[in-house]
Amino acid sequence: MFRAAQLLLRETNRALGAATSPAGFVSGFSTASNSAQRLAGKVAVITGGASGIGKATAKEFIENGAKVIMADVQDDLGHSTAAELGPDASYTRCDVTDEAQVAAAVDLAVKRHGHLDILYNNAGVMGAMPQDDMASVDLANFDRMMAINARAALVGIKHAARVMSPRRSGVILCTASDTGVMPMPNIALYAVSKATTIAIVRAAAEPLSRHGLRVNAISPHGTRTPMAMHVLSQMYPGVSKDDLEKMADAAMDAGEVMEPKYVARAALYLASDEAKYVNGHNLVVDGGFTSHKGSDTRLN
Repeated sequence: MFRAAQLLLRETNRALGAATSPAGFVSGFSTASNSAQRLAGKVAVITGGASGIGKATAKEFIENGAKVIMADVQDDLGHSTAAELGPDASYTRCDVTDEAQVAAAVDLAVKRHGHLDILYNNAGVMGAMPQDDMASVDLANFDRMMAINARAALVGIKHAARVMSPRRSGVILCTASDTGVMPMPNIALYAVSKATTIAIVRAAAEPLSRHGLRVNAISPHGTRTPMAMHVLSQMYPGVSKDDLEKMADAAMDAGEVMEPKYVARAALYLASDEAKYVNGHNLVVDGGFTSHKGSDTRLN
């Protein structure tokens, strides 16, 4: 039996020799990764899509063949972003704390394009600062963060599943945070909301896999987005914009300064067929930050 196994293994290796050679592997991988049509024919809705990570992801998706509806509450910015990204981008107003508006954004994709392939629950807030004094927690601040960061993710999953399940195909992504894995100073309540988002993703992944859907989270480190810069200005009032940007870059530098495009590329991978067997996963995009304990000056 052992001899037979050896012969079978030898024949298998011989048959796969070319494909498993270093040159063959690099060539095959590069072809898939560099294809301009990794999302060809796909339709995506991205909440919080008018700026920051949402805008970067919309751009990445469109460049890879998708049509994207950006759902946001920043109307002027949303329309200008759609115009900037071209004819495959469009904007719709969507307050993610209102379930009816989330449902309407999903239905708009189906009405306009015939189907929905990708929903990216990306809208989020960091709330008022600081958040680390548990004896004086602002529960209204906490409730708002939970509504936008966590509950809205569940609402998005619900309505995406409603239209995706009959087709037995679809991808749902949620922006979480590395604070959901390792809480940071000053933003304890935000960390709770993002840890909840990760839990929602894991809870939804298995039952929705029975309907052909995949659900994954992306947990970025601090990224110099408009939201992050606003929070930084709250934490350090009176500091100039230039100095705040330098502080942000220093806090977000894990060998290379974090940029929204890195999160967008992670989203592209998870949304594509290259991640066909990735489900219920939290992809941490932090340059290795959570592999060690962060200092008080670090952001997320």
